[in-house]
Amino acid sequence: MTYRNPPTTPRKSATFDDYTLSEIRRAAATGIYDIRGAGAKRKLPHFDDLLFLGASISRYPLEGYRERCDTSIVLGSRHAKKPIELKIPITIAGMSFGSLSGPAKEALGRGATLSGTSTTTGDGGMTEEERGHSQTLVYQYLPSRYGMNPRDLRRADAIEIVVGQGAKPGGGGMLLGQKISDRVAEMRTLPKGIDQRSASRHPDWTGPDDLEIKILELREITDWEKPIYVKVGGARPYYDTALAVKSGADVVVIDGMQGGTAATQEVFIENVGQPTLACIRPAVQALQDLGMHRKVQLIVSGGIRNGADVAKALALGVDAVSIGTAALVALGDNDPRWEADYNELGTTAGAYDDWHEGRDPAGITTQDPELMKRVDPIAAGRRLANYLKVMTLEAQTIARACGKNSLHNLEPEDLVALTIEAAAMAGVPLAGTNWIPGKNGF
Repeated sequence: MTYRNPPTTPRKSATFDDYTLSEIRRAAATGIYDIRGAGAKRKLPHFDDLLFLGASISRYPLEGYRERCDTSIVLGSRHAKKPIELKIPITIAGMSFGSLSGPAKEALGRGATLSGTSTTTGDGGMTEEERGHSQTLVYQYLPSRYGMNPRDLRRADAIEIVVGQGAKPGGGGMLLGQKISDRVAEMRTLPKGIDQRSASRHPDWTGPDDLEIKILELREITDWEKPIYVKVGGARPYYDTALAVKSGADVVVIDGMQGGTAATQEVFIENVGQPTLACIRPAVQALQDLGMHRKVQLIVSGGIRNGADVAKALALGVDAVSIGTAALVALGDNDPRWEADYNELGTTAGAYDDWHEGRDPAGITTQDPELMKRVDPIAAGRRLANYLKVMTLEAQTIARACGKNSLHNLEPEDLVALTIEAAAMAGVPLAGTNWIPGKNGF
């Protein structure tokens, strides 16, 4: 009788997992890097790693729904004659017409208006639907300058100079030819059907001194009425915030690597930048060191999903947050009702990120006339408004539980961290201890 050793259970590598193996095979077959939309999908330290310390004996909670908890915010009060007044500290991030369909852009404007907040244009210029249905519209000024003109600068309620995005700090944008329709081509002064790549840096400046001149130019064009934002990808938040303030910004926007994009290299999305959580405290510290905290407002974006995320960001010193991916989901992006259509594209609802291909079954990230008909901007706008309402109520519930009558009274003292990494990034104690990693040399 021959004795045989029992077989070893097959074991896959944690380094060479199924996705990595499939990407190697795809690269070997095509010879090109992968392009996709959305933000980083790898697991990162995030707001889930923080918990609030609700009030009990040592703190006095407020009565839910009966005692007021203010949510309003004023943005751009440093220099602008007409700062923006919003009912909630949750704004809609810049997403371009071209990347998104016209009905989707209209729905974003409708939802933001119903909620008393702002929405943002994105690369490619301002559409009449968006301007007409947005009570408060922020106009993005990007390196490409697609669609940029002084008339629309004056029609906007604020101007956001985009230096970078969280999904691709240091990288330019992409809009592939299949999404360059007649209208998109006309607005961007581009040939129809030809791939478009935006520059990775603005042509007008190489440093903060030049940026200061550009900000003054924009102020003169708009008669000093409009708040000027400066948006950067979350890479070096302390220095970028300080230099934006030095250049004269009214508002600084920091976008972490969970922030989405219409299309860029997969390797860029997953390996460049910092988690949103890691960006907040350095940016706040820069404002505090300059004596400008709350004088220059700080907006943070990248992976904001619910009212708890909003409350945690504000507790860490942020003035407002901005949402992009979550807003698209509220409109109907990646909806299971289109599962059969997603399957035909080789994916599934919840995982679809090939926004650059222009074949989005939900009709949101496409210029296909038939697919766009699937978006009812009125109904989609109501869904977005409902979502923003829930986020606000959730944040208020947490604030009241911490004894605060304003979302902006939340503070780091109200938080603890579940992991050493989150404690170090957020600058709050590890739960059950008074230890903040890295503080006082420990």
